Amino acid sequence: MAADKLPSLVPTPANSQTTKGPDNIADGGIHLYFQVNGSPADVMTAYKAALEEKGWTVTTMVTSGGQGGGGATYTGTNGGAYGVFDGGGYSTNTYLDVCAWPTKPANPNCSRGDR
Repeated sequence: MAADKLPSLVPTPANSQTTKGPDNIADGGIHLYFQVNGSPADVMTAYKAALEEKGWTVTTMVTSGGQGGGGATYTGTNGGAYGVFDGGGYSTNTYLDVCAWPTKPANPNCSRGDR
């Protein structure tokens, strides 16, 4: 997959309040950041469905939460593309960092964006 096609594979979460990117990252990848109005559990559940609608196969899910906060980290593939989708927050504020590469890099690190 060509790197310039990656943004078309990344859905914008419903109820996004802020969107930053795409910014170029190592290994020909892109990084996007979203601030979303909604609880972390609801936003990440909906985002998983949006990823699947865009053709992603979500292969790893790690969830955390409690006391009104929480989040999830997903990894997935879409054809040859590889992505890391890391979201979390508290109450009705969810922050989502998305990194996508044309192929899985040796170190698929998706650093959290500036908040």
